[in-house]
Amino acid sequence: MANVVVVGAQWGDEGKGKIVDWLSERADVVARFQGGHNAGHTLVIDGVTYKLSLLPSGILRPGKLSVIGNGVVVDPWALADEIARLEAQGVSISRENLRIAENAVLILPLHRELDAIREEAAGAGQIGTTRRGIGPAYEDKVGRRAIRLMDLENLPALGDKIDRLLTHHNALRRGLGAPEVSAEKLYQELAEIAEKILPYADTVWSLLDRARRAGNRILFEGAQGTMLDIDHGTYPFVTSSNTVAAQAATGTGIGPGAVDYVLGIVKAYTTRVGAGPFPTEQENEDGRRLGERGREFGTVTGRQRRCGWFDAVLVRQAIKTSGITGVALTKLDVLDGFDEIKLCVGYRLDGRKIDHLPSAQGAQRRVEPIYETFEGWSQSTQGARSWADLPAQAVKYVRHIEELIECPVALLSTSPERDDTILMTDPFED
Repeated sequence: MANVVVVGAQWGDEGKGKIVDWLSERADVVARFQGGHNAGHTLVIDGVTYKLSLLPSGILRPGKLSVIGNGVVVDPWALADEIARLEAQGVSISRENLRIAENAVLILPLHRELDAIREEAAGAGQIGTTRRGIGPAYEDKVGRRAIRLMDLENLPALGDKIDRLLTHHNALRRGLGAPEVSAEKLYQELAEIAEKILPYADTVWSLLDRARRAGNRILFEGAQGTMLDIDHGTYPFVTSSNTVAAQAATGTGIGPGAVDYVLGIVKAYTTRVGAGPFPTEQENEDGRRLGERGREFGTVTGRQRRCGWFDAVLVRQAIKTSGITGVALTKLDVLDGFDEIKLCVGYRLDGRKIDHLPSAQGAQRRVEPIYETFEGWSQSTQGARSWADLPAQAVKYVRHIEELIECPVALLSTSPERDDTILMTDPFED
């Protein structure tokens, strides 16, 4: 039985939620392996819209086990609110279908506050954080002072951990002119939330190992996109975790040999949220049209996304750094009606042609896209469920993308609806 990793191959917002939900019908376990509640998925099922940020998309499938891995930073208050919101929509959530790694790091109120304080203090140097505390929580993780889910099981020992944490944070807050955090207040907040999330705690690496040995199919779900990776993305305009496929192993406690197929999610054009380089951005009528037709607003933040043409250089690079086996191309229908569509096939940097996005911040800002113009199509692709339903020119567009990114298209999504998907290769059977 194949195990599949799903990652975004642009800057996130590629439509991973729908694809993971669609694939979860074939899976037994869906495991989230990095990020926090700064990322989100919008799923439309039978006309009902569900918004997820921490919970794996498999939570909407009865009989599937959803797992939040140790690579995720968990805001327990946000998670409790998300569970309550989905339960109000009729989704049943219990230990039967949700487990959280006991060694997952918790996002605390002080992390959210520090995120906002530092972003404000940066002025023009802001990087566009969502101010949800993800970065500061990861900092505490690598600084070995974080509070983890398992720590809530032993409240009497929590005081010493809080004191150690606040030695660092209150020094920072004094330097930034912010009031210090009360140890007593933080302890009380954690004691109150503990009973809401501790029932889901588990030894996830062992759980997944047993699932593998039993022949269960595991779907590993990433958040954000490869170009937001802390090492391989457009640094410093990135998230605070590794978003590449290799993180599926580290972020859940399985070995890399457990991964059989890596599916990269790719939008038929390009978007990004927040600051940072974006070579194919269109700050014109084409960009506005893409944004309006694609409903390009963040699931979690509601922020409007920047829009531009498909960047084959960027996607090809993401395919290499994540070891992507095949791609799922989404939102093809947004391009319906364009007379001409542009594709970025290379860059120029200081007059020299290059075939990748450089690592240096200044160089990323200076690259200029080299475009190829592609004839558009007037017929609708929305809701298509077979190649025969697609206009000939749309098929040519997909095939040309395959050539440019040096990777096959395994799935094609033509609307937010779960079943509006064309399957060429089933990742679980490849």
